[in-house]
Formats: sequence, structure tokens, C-alpha cells
Amino acid sequence: MKIGKTIYGVDFSGARDAGKKIWITKGTEKNGVLCISDCLRGSDLPGSGMDRMRSLNALKEYIRSKPTGAFGLDFPFGLSRDLVKHKSLIEFLVAFPNEHKSPEKFRDWCLTSAGGREKRRRTEGQAKTPFSPYNLRIYKQTFYGISAVLSPLVHRDLARILPVQKPSSQRPLLLEICPASTLKRLRLYGPKYKGPAPDHRNARAHILHHIVDKYPVRFERPGISRAVVEDTGGDALDSVVAAIAVHRALKREPKLSGEDRKIFAVEGYVYF
Repeated sequence: MKIGKTIYGVDFSGARDAGKKIWITKGTEKNGVLCISDCLRGSDLPGSGMDRMRSLNALKEYIRSKPTGAFGLDFPFGLSRDLVKHKSLIEFLVAFPNEHKSPEKFRDWCLTSAGGREKRRRTEGQAKTPFSPYNLRIYKQTFYGISAVLSPLVHRDLARILPVQKPSSQRPLLLEICPASTLKRLRLYGPKYKGPAPDHRNARAHILHHIVDKYPVRFERPGISRAVVEDTGGDALDSVVAAIAVHRALKREPKLSGEDRKIFAVEGYVYF
């Protein structure tokens, strides 16, 4: 797939103060190099703030306003097909807000439907993601990511989800990514980098240094890399990794079997 898109890596959050925890990295490819020009908090988007729904609405509108953008979003786009009654991921996303009214009800429904188990999708096994979409640690991310961002964009055909929809030059592309999976593939997964301690900061600096060393990345302003290292939550760093995942995906379209494509058409696919 030709890139021809502005690349955005989004570290997502479903927390009450989501605007503080969401980070967006922006980049473009120049001569094979991912050139990162910005890294900002979700609260800095037009019309945004710290509040969850205000910041998520701002993110949705930001995506909608970038028809030449390719956005990597780090929350599950779907569920195991055993739990999905719809024929496609798109039908599932469109129906989601009417079928699931709160994060807690969503998780309860998933657990009840799965007999108390945390079922994982085929793509999660392949990408080695840490959790099921309704695991206690991320079920709010899944709920708010789908209900507040994906569903309204897909319902109105304002964006296209890869690989289950055909890309369009007139619509932003949406890709599910997982920073942990990408770090594993780059052999940089391991050191604990989320936290305020000196060891955490050193780990962020170490990962960022090796990302630049191992992958064709360039920061167009020195202040960007400093901000990434100084963000104690590690969310800014995750957004950089998300941008790399998108860049990799656009350069190397995954080779999927016919059976895989049938499953991913319902469950979604993680690019890593």
C-alpha cells in the first residue's frame, strides 16, 4: 500500500480525565524515514479538555477533519466472534451504542456470554496483546473507544477501518494497534517505563534511543523527544510507538489467509 497519508499514533484512554492521558503523535514519511513533527495531549486538541466525553468528542472530530490521515488507535475494535451476533465488524460497531449502555454493563454482558471466561480474538494471539478486550484493565478503553469514536465515524462513513474496509483517499484510515505488541516485535519490550522514578525515566530514554537506532525515525524538533521522555505516564512514548505501528502497516500490507480474513472481518485486526 502506498503511504500518501499523514500518520497519527494515538495512545487512547477511557479514564475520567482522558484528555490528560491521551497523546497523539503526528508524522510523515520522507525518503523512507518517519519524520515526527508533533506530540501533544488530547486536551490540546481543538474544543477538547480534561473531561472524558469532551476530549473523546474532540478526538473524533479531529480524526474526521483529517481525510488524508492514517490513525493508529490502541484499544480493541472488536470481540471474539463467538460473542458477536453480527455478520461483520462494521455492523457490530454501528449497533454497539444501542446494545451496550455503560462500561460495566458491557463487561458483565461479555463475561456472562462467555461463561465467565475472558475470550481473546485470533488477532490478539498473533500480536501477543496483553489482555482480552473486556479485561478489567482495559474494558473502559474498549467501551469508550468503540462507542464514542469508532461507532459514530463508521456509522456516517466518515472513516475507513483497515483491513476490513477498502481504503479511500477521501477518508481517514483507522488501524487498531497495540504499543506492547510493536515493542515486542522491535525487541524493545521489557523495561518498566511507566512511572515517575528515575529508573522509569531512564527506561523511556533507553527505549526512545533504540527506537531511533533500530527504526527509521527522526524528530523534527528536539523538544518532542524531551517531552516524550518527561511524560511520566509513558503515554507520549506509547503514541510514538503507535505511529511506528501505522508506518509499518502502510509500508507492509499483512499477508492474510482467506480464513484469517473471514475472522478478522468480524473480530478486527491488530497491526503490530
